[in-house]
Amino acid sequence: MKFEKPKERWNLERIKADRSLINEYGLKNMKELWKVQSDVSRIRRNVRELLSVGSSSDDVKQQIIGRLTRLGVASSGTTLDNLLDLKESDLLNRRLQTVVFRKGLARSIRQARQLTVHGFIAIEGRKVNRPGFLVDAETEKHITYYRPIDVMPQKPRAAPEAENTEVTAAPEPESAHEEAADAGAESKEESSENA
Repeated sequence: MKFEKPKERWNLERIKADRSLINEYGLKNMKELWKVQSDVSRIRRNVRELLSVGSSSDDVKQQIIGRLTRLGVASSGTTLDNLLDLKESDLLNRRLQTVVFRKGLARSIRQARQLTVHGFIAIEGRKVNRPGFLVDAETEKHITYYRPIDVMPQKPRAAPEAENTEVTAAPEPESAHEEAADAGAESKEESSENA
């Protein structure tokens, strides 16, 4: 899939805004975000062309609105004017990685990506290992684990406290250095006695 790089690649404000989206949606790198931005730009461009042409292309209008409705980005009564307000976050919310996290199948957005890439997520019983897969609104309810996994590990159990038991302090052992010094002094005394 082709994507367009931003015109101002080193604009600090754009980089900060893109970085916040990457962290929020658990994207791997800027390239994934640029793909989504290119998709949104392509949709907006097509809608602008349809609005400029007029009512001569009702079939194409219905195709675009129908596709976005199936994805869950637009509602059934959406007009082309409303599609001009489409944002990157609308498509990012439909990615498999985000849907897995929002459904509670993973503890974090990063874990959702890892589970997806490693083949633990299935849609309608078929394994899907692409975190960027756009999930339809109807297939969202069929997302499950492909194979069993425990993503919520049990907390370590606390040691049971014994009731009414007294703990006595053991005498502190002498350090190894002191024991060696005492042994050395004793051997010197024995050698001087033997002489």
